Amino acid sequence: MTLLFQPFVLGSDPATAVTARNRLWVAPMCQYSAEDGMPGEWHHVHLAQFASGGAGLITAEATAVSPEGRISPEDVGLWNDAQRDAWAPIAAAIRRRGAVPAVQLAHAGRKASTWSPFSGHRGSVPLADGGWPTVAPSAVAFEGFATPEALDRAGIDRIVDAFGAAAARAVAAGFEVLEIHAAHGYLLHQFLSPLANLRDDEYGGSLEGRARLLLRVCDAVAAAAPGVPLIVRFSATDWAEGGWDVDETATVAGWVAERGVSLVDVSSGGLVAHQRITTGPGYQVPLAARVRATAGIPVSAVGEITDAAQAERILAHGDADVITAGREWLRDPHFALRAAGELGEDIGYWPPQYVRARRR
Repeated sequence: MTLLFQPFVLGSDPATAVTARNRLWVAPMCQYSAEDGMPGEWHHVHLAQFASGGAGLITAEATAVSPEGRISPEDVGLWNDAQRDAWAPIAAAIRRRGAVPAVQLAHAGRKASTWSPFSGHRGSVPLADGGWPTVAPSAVAFEGFATPEALDRAGIDRIVDAFGAAAARAVAAGFEVLEIHAAHGYLLHQFLSPLANLRDDEYGGSLEGRARLLLRVCDAVAAAAPGVPLIVRFSATDWAEGGWDVDETATVAGWVAERGVSLVDVSSGGLVAHQRITTGPGYQVPLAARVRATAGIPVSAVGEITDAAQAERILAHGDADVITAGREWLRDPHFALRAAGELGEDIGYWPPQYVRARRR
């Protein structure tokens, strides 16, 4: 069997571990299509189609743990029970089709209250148009956005509690894996990076201080969802001078592993607008490989991974344990079925309705 189509187990306790049927997973991708944080028909069809297409694990998009944690007014959430109930049939549809339903829990921090990509506007949404004040580790704005308010200790405590409450709702909705979003310039990444975190208290300064909030969130989510496998998504580098880097990522990845996190999903960038990234096929894979080798925790690689042979090479080289893709799944919601054919893999979970297309 190819490495790409070997099962992958998340969690160390056999009683609660979750097995994905393969190692080709769907990344969380914001849809900016919710009202009052409620997922709807679009989210149901969008996510369930990937399960029909053979994905091993499907992570629902950045899901805000509080209203003010949304990236845009059109973001989904898990801050109330109505949202929990709206997510339940979506998680069930993913599971019925053989994939593992997961959700990414997020707070956007200083990158919250922004216009959606479909709006025709850029930057922060004014209060008069439905926007809200934002918060961050320090009163430092993302370039072109409104200046956030620096969180005090009580505000930090509320955010930790919100992650825990959202985790409990996610499990009640039927999600089997929880991902904590500490990447792409959102709140937890803002605390990690010295470019956004200028604090001089216990939540700033040293690496231990800047990682303190993330570690508290990991503990709160684990306490609210005992036994549920956890993933942390990191931006491994800010791609900017003086910023968060891959060595710090590897160190903190080791710390979250000690707290029971099963896997880290290694992406990059998003913290500052002046980042300089050279992209190309698999351009973030070396970052994943570095974290895997240093931290000793399973990792997922992501970023311009578009075909089966490329994905298989990454796994065979030992650079990652899992492949996560985004845009390629949007181009082809049956990416895993296609990949199996490309690798000559005879998987047993083609939907019977689609078997006639299995061979040309």
